[in-house]
Amino acid sequence: MGSLGSYLKRERELRQMSIAELAQITRIPARVLQHLENDAHAELPADVFVRGFLRSYANALGLDDESVLARYRGRESAEPPPSLPAVYAPEPGRRFGIAIALFILLILFTLALSIVLRPRHRDAPLELSRFAPCQSETSSPTPSCSGASTTASPIAS
Repeated sequence: MGSLGSYLKRERELRQMSIAELAQITRIPARVLQHLENDAHAELPADVFVRGFLRSYANALGLDDESVLARYRGRESAEPPPSLPAVYAPEPGRRFGIAIALFILLILFTLALSIVLRPRHRDAPLELSRFAPCQSETSSPTPSCSGASTTASPIAS
């Protein structure tokens, strides 16, 4: 039993199709079809794309796509899976540094909000703070302030 690529190439040549014709029918680039037939799996894209290409290739030649995919899966199981990089826990000091940075950012954010959302005109208005109330020593109905500047009354007489 030959490789998957040689099987696909033999089936394509039995039907007297060129790679260019097959590329036009399947809309798979010709270089990808050549990589499939040459078993150059390192040159192929991700596995999900390869399975789609094989299914389309088999349908264009009138082959059973499940048998072609089963041959491809057989090739997959023969290869060992790629090793995964070691997963390690972050250093405890790094977590502490991140916690301090987040705490400082929280303080800065709170300070910025207090500046931006500060209530305005909290002090007494200028009109009221300019004139101090006069204390009358007598019990007259209109207190007179000596030395205090008075403005003209808005009421016309």
